[in-house]
Parts: sequence; structure tokens; C-alpha cells
Amino acid sequence: MKRVTTLLLAIACTAFAFAQSKRPIQPNDIYRMKTVSGPQVSPDGNWIVYQVRSVDSAKDKSSSDLWISSWDGKENWQLTYDASGESAPKWSPDGNYISFLASRGGDAHSQLYLLPTKGGEPKKITKIKGSISEYEWTPDGQKLVMSIQDPDYSDSASTKIRKPYVINRYQFKQDREGYLDSAATHLYLFDIRSEKLDTLTRGIYSETQPAISPDGKLLAFVSNRSPVPDKNDNTDIFLMELKSGAIAEPLTTWKGSDSRPEFSPDSKQIAYLQSSSDDAFTMYGHSILGVISVSDKKSKLLTTKLDRPVQNIRWEADGASLLALMEDDRRVQLIRINASSGVNETLSSGDHSMYGMEYNSKRNAVLAVRSTPALPAELFAFEGREFRQLTHHQDSFLAPLQLPIVEGFQSTSKDGAKVSGILYKPHTHQPGEKLPLVIFIHGGPVAQDEFDFDMTRMVYAAAGYAVAAVNYRGSSGRGVNFIRAIYGDWGNKEVMDVIGAANHLMAAGIADPERLGLGGWSYGGITTNYTIATDTRFKAAVSGAGSALQFSLYGSDQYISQYETELGVPWKNREKWLALSYPFFKVDKIKTPTLFMASESDFNVPVTGAEQMYQAFKSVGIPTSLIIYPKQYHGISVPSYQIDRLNRHIAWYNTYLK
Repeated sequence: MKRVTTLLLAIACTAFAFAQSKRPIQPNDIYRMKTVSGPQVSPDGNWIVYQVRSVDSAKDKSSSDLWISSWDGKENWQLTYDASGESAPKWSPDGNYISFLASRGGDAHSQLYLLPTKGGEPKKITKIKGSISEYEWTPDGQKLVMSIQDPDYSDSASTKIRKPYVINRYQFKQDREGYLDSAATHLYLFDIRSEKLDTLTRGIYSETQPAISPDGKLLAFVSNRSPVPDKNDNTDIFLMELKSGAIAEPLTTWKGSDSRPEFSPDSKQIAYLQSSSDDAFTMYGHSILGVISVSDKKSKLLTTKLDRPVQNIRWEADGASLLALMEDDRRVQLIRINASSGVNETLSSGDHSMYGMEYNSKRNAVLAVRSTPALPAELFAFEGREFRQLTHHQDSFLAPLQLPIVEGFQSTSKDGAKVSGILYKPHTHQPGEKLPLVIFIHGGPVAQDEFDFDMTRMVYAAAGYAVAAVNYRGSSGRGVNFIRAIYGDWGNKEVMDVIGAANHLMAAGIADPERLGLGGWSYGGITTNYTIATDTRFKAAVSGAGSALQFSLYGSDQYISQYETELGVPWKNREKWLALSYPFFKVDKIKTPTLFMASESDFNVPVTGAEQMYQAFKSVGIPTSLIIYPKQYHGISVPSYQIDRLNRHIAWYNTYLK
């Protein structure tokens, strides 16, 4: 007995020492974190190829390599090591090759490579001048259907000086793409043996998202063929024979978007996603699963009554049902939908998120990219209604870390609306201890904060803050009416919900009323501006990629279709535009010291949005600072800039909340 007691005491001491050796998560941990994505199951169901993105801190950049895992998870190794990175891996139908896209050896655009699965070096098989955005194997493994953008001949070969932008489009700007010309994306059929490229579609419209029927006879794709595609979000699904010169016929006519066609195993039906909104700008809605008959073109919607967005639709082997991922109040769950009746059942449960899903028809199982508040994304098999972890890329990342406490909560806004949130607290937090609060607001607005590994909020919590994620009205995962609650009414109900969450956390004894802060990026930055112009209790704020003088964004960002649909043109609806610009016109009433941030090359929310508020704060004497990240788009990609942003946030909050 004495020996057992001594042994148990030694084990307890070792565990305590191990726990004590762990440290809080820090911004620099971005350098160590891996991103797992893009899994594809081999034709025999035994192997998985996928991407792992990692950071090279010396080069201050990230790149993706291809990895392979056995279905049982016992074997796992890296396939590619090229610094330029690889993307879009797929298996050939016979399983003898893994194809992928990569830009190597000075290629201006990514080309297609084939890697023999039995060993050998990858071989480049295309020399295409345009950009390959998507591709699919034909069932016989002899050809590939590719989406290729028309080549850009705007640069002078002799002087390397870019010619002037010649713009004639209604929407002429897009983040990352820059100024838009009239280049279209078309579908081509590439023969692997002869390396011959046949044109399948042509004209002024673009065609994307190719899907090939299992019998190899038909090709479905997505296109916007309205008179002026820039003026709406319409897309329809078209069907044609898989051969050059075939005529494409429309299968859908919804004024909103129809997308992501998936043929049934018998090639007789096509599943697809339809937006719930038929507005010209369809953001204020979610995706509904539909099925259309190839023979008579009759369609039916299956998940309208579900009132939740679905994605990643996949047919099961018998063709009687489909699998999909469903957003539902801070979670993403796997569901099954009967292809005839629409009856659905939720297969998974728990506080987690999934970023992708593939069906393993040989094993009647699911492969998912899954994350929880304690685990960054890894690959999991879902069998017998249980998850089984396949990869362990995050083990070394997590090993030294003591993660914050994560829990859900629900608050009530002043108009009675029930709003869901997620709270992050330092791991040292004790019951009854009041903390400075940071409400960090998600962008979108049509998105949701989920029970996944949220590094940004965890870093803030590790720095000593209670951190709240709030799925304000306008967020997804709570139904169409919840999304559309803010339509044409920005800075009202979502601000109520942010303030309601702060009130709830103060009443719960968690948040210190004298130390309230908030922040966000994109629509999170915009909502931050609205909130500090509404409630002066907030002692510190960070507004990233935000705006306030909405008038100034007309014609300077990529949302012209949204503005004219949702708000009308400024010269006819001046009062509406003025009302939605209230943070700028109330700047002399704002009391909150605010750090403004922006990306220099952002065409989503241009840098002028941050510059104007910074200048106004300087003019009236509110403590402020402006940080602009050089040559970055709406999403910051340089790792050191990502770390810099987090460090500056924490320093700002420390200055005014501690």
C-alpha cells in the first residue's frame, strides 16, 4: 500500500510539474501553427492526400505542401517539399497519380503536375498561358476538364511596364484581383497523352465549377449569363455533352445563385446549392440544397424548412441520400438528407466546427477537417457516428501551451433578441474575479463565430482579458430572418447585440464595467465604429479594415451591387447614406481611444475608411493611431504582419484597460 501511495504521489507531482511548465499562447505562435485543408480520398478508399500550410519565419511567408495519410491513420508522410507550394490535389480515377497545381520554375501561372503514387518525381503536363482555377478528371482517367482564365496581355514584353488600365465594366474592382478587365474564364478539355487542349465553352461569359457525370457523358457548370453580370449575384447551372462544340442548356432559372453541381452516382440527378435570396446582392441569405432531374429538368429544394445553411454536399453511394455540413448556432454539424423527401437527420453532435468534408464511398464513411476550441484543424474519420482522429500536425504546436477557458453564453438585447456568444477567459481565472473585457466582433456580417480553435481571441485571453465573440443579428447559423434583420439598417441591431453581450457579462460578474473594450476586422471594424459612436462606456477600441463615412465608399470598393440593391444610389437616397455614416458625423461625441488599421492594397474595404476616422479623431483630439500594412489585401498574409497586428492590439488594450 505504501508503495502504491508513493507511486500515485509521484505521478501527481509529475502531472503538476508538467502543467506548471506550460505557458499561455502568444502571438509568435503563429510561426508554429499548421493549417490542414483540401483532403481527397483515394479511389480504393485506403488513402488520403491533403494540404498542410506552414510558415517559414526566416522568409516571412507561408506555403502549402502535400501530405498523405492512410485511412487508419497509422501511416502519414510528406509528399512535396517545393518552396513555391502546391494546391488542389486530386487522385486520378485509377489511383496511379496524384495531380496538383503549382507554379514552379518561373511560371507566371500555376500549371498541372502529375505525381506517380508508386514513386517518382512530379511531371508538369500543361503549359497554359492563362490561369487554371479548377479542374476535374474524366472518369476514364484520360482527360481533364479545366477552368482557365483568358491570358492577360497587359504587360509589355519589351519594357515590363504595365499598359494603362482600360476599364469599361460596371464593377471594376475586386480585392486581390485589383482593377478588373473583361477577361473571361472558360472550360477546356485537356487530353493527357496528346497534351491537346479543346475548347468546351467560349464567349463573353465565364464558366466555373465544372462537374462531370460518373458515366463520363455530361458536363455541368455554373455561369452568370444575365445581360450585365456585374450588376447581380445570379448564377445558374448549365448542362452539356462532354465534347467540343456541344450546346449548353440552362437547368436553373433562379434570380439568385445556383451553384456547386454534384452528379448522383447513376448520373441521373444533380444536387446543387441555391441561395435563399433572389436579390441582386444575395449575401443576406444562406444556401439551400436542391436536386434536379437530368432527364426532365424538374427540380426540388430539400432543406428550405431546415432554415440553416448547408455546404459541402456529397452523394452517398446508393444515391438515395446526400451528406452535407450545416451551420447551426456556433457549431457545424454533419447531416444526412433524403434525396426524395428532404427528410434530414443530424449525424454529429458537440461543440466543434468542420471546414470541409469528403465521402469515402468504399467504406461508407466521412472524412472531415475538424476543429474544437482545444484543437486546431486536423483530419478525422467519421464512422459509426464517432470521430476518429487521423492526423496529428498540431501536437507539437499544442504541447507547450496552456489554453484559455472557453464556454458558450447567451445574452438578451434591449429589444428582447436572444444572441449567442462564446467567452474566452485566462486559464488562471477564478470564480468571482472581474476581468477587463474585449468584445472582438467577427466580419461578414453573414458569418458565425464557432466552437473552433480561435487563435486571435485566445491570444487576447492569454494576455489577461475576458474575450467575447458575439453572433450578432446579421450572422449566419440562426436562420434567414436572423440574417436579414440588419438589411439596409447597419449600425442598429448588431450594435444592440454587442452592447447586450457586454451588459450580460458585467451582470454575470465576469466583466469589469470600468474596463470595457472592443474591436474587429472588416464588418467587425465597421461595427466597432458604430458601437463607440453609440456607447461611450468603452475605454479602448481597435477598428481594422473598417469604415464610417459610407458615402466615400461608393465607387471605391467592390460592393457596388450591394450598395445599389440595399441602399439605392447616393444621389437619390442621400438621407439613408447619411444615416448609415453616423460614426463619422458623431466623431466629436466619441470618447473611446481607438487604434485604426488597414491594408494598403485592400479593395474590399479600402484604406480610406481607416484614414478618414483617424484624421477625424486627430482633429477632435481623441487618442488614436493608424497602422497600414504595406502591399496587403483585405486578409493579411505576411506572418510577421499577423503577429504585429496581435501585439499592437494587446498593447493598445493594455494601455487603456489595465
